[in-house]
Amino acid sequence: MSSSLATVAYIGATILFILSLGGLSNQTTALRGNLYGMIGMTIAVLATVMGPQVTMAGLPWIIGAMLIGGSIGLYAAKTVQMTQMPELVALMHSMVGLAAMLVGFATYIDPVATAAVTGAARTIHELEIYVGIFIGAITFSGSVIAFGKLSGRVSGNPLLLPGRHWLNLAGLLLVIYFGREFLQEDAGLTPLIVMTVLALLFGVHMVMAIGGADMPVVVSMLNSYSGWAAAATGFMLSNDLLIVVGALVGSSGAILSYIMCNAMNRSFISVIAGGFGTTSAKPTAAAGGEQPVGEVTPVSALETAELLREAKSVIIVPGYGMAVAQAQHTVFEITKHLREKGVNVRFGIHPVAGRMPGHMNVLLAEAKVPYDIVFEMDELNDDFPATDVTMVIGANDIVNPSAQDDPNSPIAGMPVLEVWKSKTSIVMKRSMASGYAGVDNPLFYKENNRMLFGDAKKMLDEVLTALKA
Repeated sequence: MSSSLATVAYIGATILFILSLGGLSNQTTALRGNLYGMIGMTIAVLATVMGPQVTMAGLPWIIGAMLIGGSIGLYAAKTVQMTQMPELVALMHSMVGLAAMLVGFATYIDPVATAAVTGAARTIHELEIYVGIFIGAITFSGSVIAFGKLSGRVSGNPLLLPGRHWLNLAGLLLVIYFGREFLQEDAGLTPLIVMTVLALLFGVHMVMAIGGADMPVVVSMLNSYSGWAAAATGFMLSNDLLIVVGALVGSSGAILSYIMCNAMNRSFISVIAGGFGTTSAKPTAAAGGEQPVGEVTPVSALETAELLREAKSVIIVPGYGMAVAQAQHTVFEITKHLREKGVNVRFGIHPVAGRMPGHMNVLLAEAKVPYDIVFEMDELNDDFPATDVTMVIGANDIVNPSAQDDPNSPIAGMPVLEVWKSKTSIVMKRSMASGYAGVDNPLFYKENNRMLFGDAKKMLDEVLTALKA
């Protein structure tokens, strides 16, 4: 393939990637957006493999690597459960960071690439390598820790070392110092290796300091980092398409992180600074917050079915507990049954529900829940007072009234779904444990709230059976 034809293919792939991002912004067009992305990536890979930069001697290695990587990806896609998607996304981000690191080192030690540039061009080339490895290392180690937190292998509690901000500043100054040393003539690999170790440690420290409640932001943040790592790789390889695609992913991830922060009424800097969210196994009063008062009113599956049967308007608020129990299909069956009886059923989705952006939307789409009855938080919050029954399935922090009522609460000011304003709210949980943010929820003790304890899938199956009886 000539360089001109490869350039045309790159332009076509870039357009498809932009259309893909546009399609992914809406549930109804997400499938089309994914299709555009797959076609664009296929064109990009073929144009690169068949392009003028790839020799016949290297082609078998590339094909072999693609077969191995494709097989692993296909296996993961077929075996990974929907509840494991957040950690899979984090793991994929780590692969991008690792690739940027390996490409950086390979480019530096490649005698052909090194001899091709001299003078100022060589300095710029080495700076690209240094920055690319730095971003890649942070992305890799940070994503590995995020994978550990999301999969439960690493505690969700924030690790707050004494003087952690000074440690980060010292690390940054050392990275700048060794960058200066690396750009000196015949500096060798030592400054590059030291910087890589520092960047890996920084990535670990950064994500370890971030609490469980901020994990959706972390996922989108790492998505942005992986994009910039890909763009840096493009500069190292002089691949224009990789630069453009990396910039698209990096900027869109940054915008998504900003949206997530707004959804929690937190600044991006405060998220990076860490310290919010635990995985407390039992409810404990937050520091400075108020201890909830009142009595919990339990409810049975049969009573829940009776409340739903008598309701004219129902709002369902799904959370991570629904994902863990894999109850989305039963939720759809209940929704379908109620709608056939003339009940107005809608879903309320909080922007940070679950463990990654859009987590609940993906689960509901998998269960064939109609898109037109799935609404964002802002679209539904005014409707709760006119709602007969609100069912909260495995959600906690996103329906916590202390965000509005308790100025001393760690989640004070965070926008939440105002489910307590409905005539009756039913919260489905396994126990009275606090949510991922480790904050008590006064909703459980309100007079109009009922608690349906047990596994969400089992309880919902019983509710469905009672509804059909």
